[in-house]
Amino acid sequence: MPEALIMARDLDLDLVEVADKANPPVCRIMDYGKYKYEAAQRAKESRRNSTNVVVKEMKYRPKIGGGDFSTKTRKVEHFLAEGHKVKVTIMFRGREMQHPELGKKILDNVAEAVMHTGRVEVMPKIDGRNMTMVLVPDRKAQIAHAASGKDGENPSHTNGAAPEAVHSPDAPSAATDGPRPTAPAADQPTQDHTNPTETSETVASGESPAETA
Repeated sequence: MPEALIMARDLDLDLVEVADKANPPVCRIMDYGKYKYEAAQRAKESRRNSTNVVVKEMKYRPKIGGGDFSTKTRKVEHFLAEGHKVKVTIMFRGREMQHPELGKKILDNVAEAVMHTGRVEVMPKIDGRNMTMVLVPDRKAQIAHAASGKDGENPSHTNGAAPEAVHSPDAPSAATDGPRPTAPAADQPTQDHTNPTETSETVASGESPAETA
Protein backbone atom coordinates (compact mmCIF):
# COMPACT_ATOMS: atom_id res chain seq x y z
CA MET A 1 0.00 0.00 0.00
CA PRO A 2 2.71 2.61 0.81
CA GLU A 3 4.50 1.74 -2.43
CA ALA A 4 1.30 2.25 -4.48
CA LEU A 5 0.67 5.57 -2.78
CA ILE A 6 4.19 6.73 -3.62
CA MET A 7 3.70 5.67 -7.26
CA ALA A 8 0.43 7.60 -7.48
CA ARG A 9 2.05 10.75 -6.09
CA ASP A 10 4.96 10.44 -8.53
CA LEU A 11 2.47 10.28 -11.43
CA ASP A 12 0.39 13.14 -9.97
CA LEU A 13 -2.64 10.83 -9.86
CA ASP A 14 -4.94 9.40 -7.19
CA LEU A 15 -4.91 5.99 -5.51
CA VAL A 16 -8.50 4.75 -5.46
CA GLU A 17 -9.62 1.64 -3.59
CA VAL A 18 -11.93 -0.38 -5.85
CA ALA A 19 -12.35 -3.62 -3.84
CA ASP A 20 -12.13 -3.17 -0.09
CA LYS A 21 -13.36 -6.74 0.62
CA ALA A 22 -10.38 -8.34 -1.07
CA ASN A 23 -7.31 -9.48 0.86
CA PRO A 24 -5.20 -7.50 0.25
CA PRO A 25 -7.49 -4.63 -0.88
CA VAL A 26 -7.42 -3.81 -4.58
CA CYS A 27 -6.51 -0.23 -5.52
CA ARG A 28 -6.23 1.62 -8.79
CA ILE A 29 -4.10 4.59 -9.79
CA MET A 30 -6.25 7.07 -11.72
CA ASP A 31 -7.33 10.67 -12.13
CA TYR A 32 -10.30 10.51 -9.79
CA GLY A 33 -11.65 13.92 -10.80
CA LYS A 34 -11.74 12.91 -14.45
CA TYR A 35 -13.35 9.58 -13.52
CA LYS A 36 -16.16 11.29 -11.61
CA TYR A 37 -16.78 13.72 -14.50
CA GLU A 38 -17.01 10.93 -17.10
CA ALA A 39 -19.32 8.91 -14.87
CA ALA A 40 -21.64 11.91 -14.46
CA GLN A 41 -21.69 12.45 -18.23
CA ARG A 42 -22.57 8.81 -18.85
CA ALA A 43 -25.41 8.96 -16.32
CA LYS A 44 -26.73 12.16 -17.90
CA GLU A 45 -26.69 10.63 -21.37
CA SER A 46 -28.44 7.53 -20.08
CA ARG A 47 -31.23 9.61 -18.53
CA ARG A 48 -31.60 11.55 -21.76
CA ASN A 49 -32.01 8.38 -23.83
CA SER A 50 -34.37 6.68 -21.41
CA THR A 51 -38.10 6.83 -22.22
CA ASN A 52 -40.43 7.89 -19.47
CA VAL A 53 -43.29 5.45 -19.96
CA VAL A 54 -46.51 6.44 -18.21
CA VAL A 55 -49.51 4.13 -17.98
CA LYS A 56 -52.67 6.00 -18.90
CA GLU A 57 -56.15 4.66 -18.24
CA MET A 58 -59.35 5.04 -20.25
CA LYS A 59 -62.67 3.81 -18.85
CA TYR A 60 -65.64 2.62 -20.88
CA ARG A 61 -69.14 1.41 -19.99
CA PRO A 62 -70.77 -1.67 -21.57
CA LYS A 63 -73.63 0.48 -22.92
CA ILE A 64 -71.47 3.36 -24.16
CA GLY A 65 -72.82 5.41 -27.07
CA GLY A 66 -71.14 5.73 -30.43
CA GLY A 67 -70.09 9.35 -29.89
CA ASP A 68 -68.50 8.69 -26.49
CA PHE A 69 -66.77 5.61 -27.86
CA SER A 70 -65.20 7.61 -30.70
CA THR A 71 -64.06 10.40 -28.36
CA LYS A 72 -62.46 8.04 -25.83
CA THR A 73 -60.84 5.92 -28.53
CA ARG A 74 -59.26 9.00 -30.12
CA LYS A 75 -57.72 9.82 -26.73
CA VAL A 76 -56.37 6.27 -26.48
CA GLU A 77 -54.83 6.67 -29.93
CA HIS A 78 -53.28 10.00 -28.85
CA PHE A 79 -51.74 8.44 -25.73
CA LEU A 80 -50.23 5.61 -27.77
CA ALA A 81 -48.80 8.05 -30.30
CA GLU A 82 -47.07 9.86 -27.43
CA GLY A 83 -45.41 6.60 -26.37
CA HIS A 84 -47.55 5.80 -23.31
CA LYS A 85 -49.12 2.51 -22.34
CA VAL A 86 -52.90 2.58 -22.02
CA LYS A 87 -55.00 0.51 -19.65
CA VAL A 88 -58.51 0.18 -21.06
CA THR A 89 -61.12 -0.60 -18.40
CA ILE A 90 -64.73 -1.69 -18.84
CA MET A 91 -66.76 -0.84 -15.73
CA PHE A 92 -69.68 -3.16 -15.00
CA ARG A 93 -72.56 -2.28 -12.72
CA GLY A 94 -75.26 -4.49 -11.26
CA ARG A 95 -76.54 -7.10 -13.67
CA GLU A 96 -74.09 -6.03 -16.34
CA MET A 97 -71.64 -8.48 -14.75
CA GLN A 98 -73.78 -11.27 -16.22
CA HIS A 99 -72.82 -10.18 -19.75
CA PRO A 100 -69.02 -9.99 -19.92
CA GLU A 101 -69.20 -10.56 -23.67
CA LEU A 102 -70.37 -6.94 -24.03
CA GLY A 103 -67.18 -5.67 -22.43
CA LYS A 104 -65.06 -8.07 -24.49
CA LYS A 105 -66.66 -6.76 -27.68
CA ILE A 106 -65.86 -3.15 -26.75
CA LEU A 107 -62.25 -4.01 -25.97
CA ASP A 108 -61.92 -5.81 -29.30
CA ASN A 109 -63.33 -2.76 -31.08
CA VAL A 110 -60.85 -0.46 -29.32
CA ALA A 111 -57.91 -2.71 -30.22
CA GLU A 112 -59.04 -2.81 -33.84
CA ALA A 113 -59.53 0.97 -33.99
CA VAL A 114 -55.97 1.72 -32.78
CA MET A 115 -54.15 -1.15 -34.50
CA HIS A 116 -52.28 1.37 -36.69
CA THR A 117 -50.58 2.90 -33.64
CA GLY A 118 -50.67 0.27 -30.85
CA ARG A 119 -51.01 -3.41 -30.05
CA VAL A 120 -52.41 -5.50 -27.21
CA GLU A 121 -49.85 -6.36 -24.53
CA VAL A 122 -52.22 -7.84 -21.91
CA MET A 123 -55.28 -9.59 -23.26
CA PRO A 124 -58.72 -8.76 -21.82
CA LYS A 125 -59.30 -10.25 -18.37
CA ILE A 126 -61.75 -9.87 -15.50
CA ASP A 127 -60.44 -7.73 -12.63
CA GLY A 128 -63.07 -7.67 -9.88
CA ARG A 129 -66.11 -5.83 -11.27
CA ASN A 130 -64.09 -4.57 -14.22
CA MET A 131 -62.59 -6.00 -17.39
CA THR A 132 -59.18 -4.64 -18.36
CA MET A 133 -56.82 -4.70 -21.33
CA VAL A 134 -53.39 -3.09 -21.74
CA LEU A 135 -52.21 -1.52 -25.01
CA VAL A 136 -48.64 -0.52 -25.83
CA PRO A 137 -47.27 1.64 -28.67
CA ASP A 138 -46.37 -0.24 -31.84
CA ARG A 139 -43.58 1.69 -33.58
CA LYS A 140 -43.59 -0.56 -36.64
CA ALA A 141 -47.31 -0.03 -37.16
CA GLN A 142 -46.93 3.73 -36.67
CA ILE A 143 -44.11 3.92 -39.22
CA ALA A 144 -46.07 1.82 -41.72
CA HIS A 145 -49.18 3.96 -41.22
CA ALA A 146 -47.22 7.18 -41.70
CA ALA A 147 -45.58 5.80 -44.84
CA SER A 148 -48.91 4.79 -46.33
CA GLY A 149 -50.20 8.34 -45.92
CA LYS A 150 -53.55 7.24 -44.54
CA ASP A 151 -54.98 10.22 -42.75
CA GLY A 152 -58.58 9.04 -42.60
CA GLU A 153 -59.79 11.35 -45.37
CA ASN A 154 -61.46 10.34 -48.60
CA PRO A 155 -58.97 11.13 -51.39
CA SER A 156 -61.77 12.31 -53.69
CA HIS A 157 -62.72 14.98 -51.14
CA THR A 158 -59.24 16.15 -50.22
CA ASN A 159 -59.60 19.54 -51.89
CA GLY A 160 -63.24 19.98 -51.02
CA ALA A 161 -64.40 19.09 -54.54
CA ALA A 162 -67.73 17.39 -54.89
CA PRO A 163 -67.65 13.86 -56.29
CA GLU A 164 -68.55 13.42 -59.92
CA ALA A 165 -72.02 12.10 -60.66
CA VAL A 166 -72.13 8.45 -61.63
CA HIS A 167 -74.45 7.55 -64.50
CA SER A 168 -75.89 4.13 -64.92
CA PRO A 169 -75.11 2.60 -68.31
CA ASP A 170 -78.80 1.66 -68.72
CA ALA A 171 -80.14 5.11 -67.89
CA PRO A 172 -80.77 7.43 -70.86
CA SER A 173 -78.34 10.31 -71.13
CA ALA A 174 -79.76 13.79 -71.49
CA ALA A 175 -77.00 14.66 -73.96
CA THR A 176 -77.27 11.59 -76.19
CA ASP A 177 -80.22 9.27 -75.61
CA GLY A 178 -82.91 11.67 -74.42
CA PRO A 179 -85.64 13.12 -76.63
CA ARG A 180 -84.51 16.10 -78.69
CA PRO A 181 -86.77 19.03 -79.64
CA THR A 182 -87.45 19.13 -83.41
CA ALA A 183 -88.53 22.05 -85.56
CA PRO A 184 -92.06 21.82 -86.99
CA ALA A 185 -92.30 20.50 -90.53
CA ALA A 186 -92.99 22.96 -93.33
CA ASP A 187 -96.37 21.40 -94.19
CA GLN A 188 -97.63 21.42 -90.59
CA PRO A 189 -99.85 24.36 -89.59
CA THR A 190 -98.47 26.78 -87.09
CA GLN A 191 -100.26 26.75 -83.75
CA ASP A 192 -102.39 29.80 -83.04
CA HIS A 193 -101.17 31.52 -79.87
CA THR A 194 -104.17 33.91 -79.74
CA ASN A 195 -105.15 34.77 -76.18
CA PRO A 196 -108.27 32.69 -75.50
CA THR A 197 -109.60 35.34 -73.17
CA GLU A 198 -109.64 38.01 -75.86
CA THR A 199 -111.36 35.63 -78.34
CA SER A 200 -114.15 34.76 -75.93
CA GLU A 201 -114.76 38.42 -75.18
CA THR A 202 -115.02 39.24 -78.91
CA VAL A 203 -117.61 36.53 -79.52
CA ALA A 204 -119.64 37.55 -76.52
CA SER A 205 -119.93 41.15 -77.72
CA GLY A 206 -121.43 40.06 -81.02
CA GLU A 207 -118.55 41.21 -83.12
CA SER A 208 -117.23 38.84 -85.67
CA PRO A 209 -113.54 38.28 -85.55
CA ALA A 210 -111.55 39.74 -88.36
CA GLU A 211 -111.01 37.34 -91.16
CA THR A 212 -107.52 36.46 -91.92
CA ALA A 213 -106.21 36.49 -95.44
